[in-house]
Amino acid sequence: MSWPYGAAAFKVATAVLRGLAPPPELKPSEWAEQSVHIPIGNAIPGLISFDNAPYQREPLDLTIDPTCERITLKWGAQVGKTQLALCAQAYRITEDPVSQLMMQPSEGDLQTWLTTKFNPLVEANSELEATIATPRARKGVNNTRMKSYPGGWLMFAWSGSPKTQRGRSAPFIVCDETDGYDRTAEGHPVGLLWERANTFGDQRKLIEISTPTVKKISWIDHAYEQGDQRQFHVACPHCGGVQTLEWSNVKWDKDADGNHLPETAYYECRTDGCVWSDTDRYYAIRNAERLGHGWKAKKPFRGHASFHLSGLYSCFVELQKIVRSFLDKKAANDIQTFVNVTLAEAWEEEAEKVEADALMARAKPMPAKIPAGVALQTCGVDMQEDRLELERVGWGLGEESWSLDTQVFWGDPLKPEVWAQLFEYLDQTFEHETGAKMRIAATCVDTGGSGGLTQAAYEQLRGKQRRNIFAIKGGKGWDKPIASAPSKSRSGKRGRPVTLFTLGVNDAKLVVLRRFLQEKPGPGYCHVDIERDPEWFQQLTAERLVTRFVKGFPVREWKKTRDRNEALDCRVYAYAALKILDPNIPLRMRRLKPAPETRDASEKVGEPTMEVSKKPSKTRRRRARRPRGRGLGSNIKAR
Repeated sequence: MSWPYGAAAFKVATAVLRGLAPPPELKPSEWAEQSVHIPIGNAIPGLISFDNAPYQREPLDLTIDPTCERITLKWGAQVGKTQLALCAQAYRITEDPVSQLMMQPSEGDLQTWLTTKFNPLVEANSELEATIATPRARKGVNNTRMKSYPGGWLMFAWSGSPKTQRGRSAPFIVCDETDGYDRTAEGHPVGLLWERANTFGDQRKLIEISTPTVKKISWIDHAYEQGDQRQFHVACPHCGGVQTLEWSNVKWDKDADGNHLPETAYYECRTDGCVWSDTDRYYAIRNAERLGHGWKAKKPFRGHASFHLSGLYSCFVELQKIVRSFLDKKAANDIQTFVNVTLAEAWEEEAEKVEADALMARAKPMPAKIPAGVALQTCGVDMQEDRLELERVGWGLGEESWSLDTQVFWGDPLKPEVWAQLFEYLDQTFEHETGAKMRIAATCVDTGGSGGLTQAAYEQLRGKQRRNIFAIKGGKGWDKPIASAPSKSRSGKRGRPVTLFTLGVNDAKLVVLRRFLQEKPGPGYCHVDIERDPEWFQQLTAERLVTRFVKGFPVREWKKTRDRNEALDCRVYAYAALKILDPNIPLRMRRLKPAPETRDASEKVGEPTMEVSKKPSKTRRRRARRPRGRGLGSNIKAR
């Protein structure tokens, strides 16, 4: 029997009736395994199954539990937190319609999520596609700001834009990567959205998802502590001991020379020391709930369920890959990324514990020539009202560094004389242990100051970028690049512009001071001459990283413990010069190696012997091509 008013009217009527229907009996996890198709291009496309990720079921089902109003996921990489949120949003569109709000850290993050996650999911699921309004249709909305459907709409926002947050509220809120949000003068964006949802009473629901960042600063870490703190428990396939998966129980072997062998990685049972292969680990995760284990809370549930899950629970990543990631991050002195992203743990800062006395105790004699481990040199220059201060730093493999020299050029930076001294120093060549002559590869010069100092620096540094002498200024905020892309800047209306690099000073200071904490030479280690003036060590450690609270929210900032900190600034600028240059350090090291000895003094280095000389290659005669005519004269022969 055909619908008398046409197919379009039937579709509208069906959608309206769906919106008026009572809530479905299927749990979101059951519905997803029957209805949601993973788009092609993912690891396992097709109908979704939680068998490889059973830990997703409980938090997903809580999204419709009336006793739960807030769900916190402090989860690591490769465990499916984004897919879980997508399933929850799709369920609230087709099965239990309600208005929603989705927030990302930035507009770019939102567009990436729409392009790579949400839109492909909609296109792969016909029911979802049919429910959401058609783009550019007369009824309903479907664009990059909002998507409507019978019974509600899904609106988008990002933390960097207060306009996308003001006046917007919904009972169902998903906040992704909350630790990447920019706090506003009013407070944290998640807290603001949550407060605005109060008008919906018991219907409001918040899902907040993120990998953590720094202890006391991380929003998701603090939110997890506020909840009931659930952890996923598994049973040992050999002895049955119940436990959570911890990084400290991941083991691997080394060879006779002490080299790590990540391919030998295994998991050691916390109960009886049983050795697990990847297959054992997958089995323990997949069967945890069937054996009566799975999620267990540390604290009583009072409407806020919080979940912690590390990358060790992924059934798609082998242990050897996790170990390789750890070793790579360790070699790059970036353990924090591994702790945050893979282990889903907040990083505890240690930079505030750097002491001048400890650094002086580790100083050693420095050779007169540039040490063999140095591949290139950079300089950092700090500008003061009566002088320019400089540190020359040598860099080796893994950004191991040598503090080669410090200089103070006395004079008024408003006058050219002191700048002439600086440029004369930067034009020098220095002798390397290999006998090579080494110039300074790049220099960063501070341009901050008052009383005309900034414009004077611009005037002196204009055109110097071709000599890799870069004008810089310090930027604000955290999680910024050490050196951002350059821009043209001028001081005053009549000042001529100069190419200026903006530095992520906060993050750079953190990297520098962390590296001075290292006690063993190798990647990231900082070598200092024992003859260095003690005042230099005091200046290097003149700042401490502190946490203060602004309107109830923790804020990290650097505080001086003494007036002078030029040594720290110079080292930060020298490090920024390295980042701007972005050199191939291994290649530079190879070029510095002395030429191998030849068997015959008369034999020229690098020339092949008679036995291995190459045969002359054949040359192909190229045929001259007649040029074509163009435009109106295409019928005229080329002369």
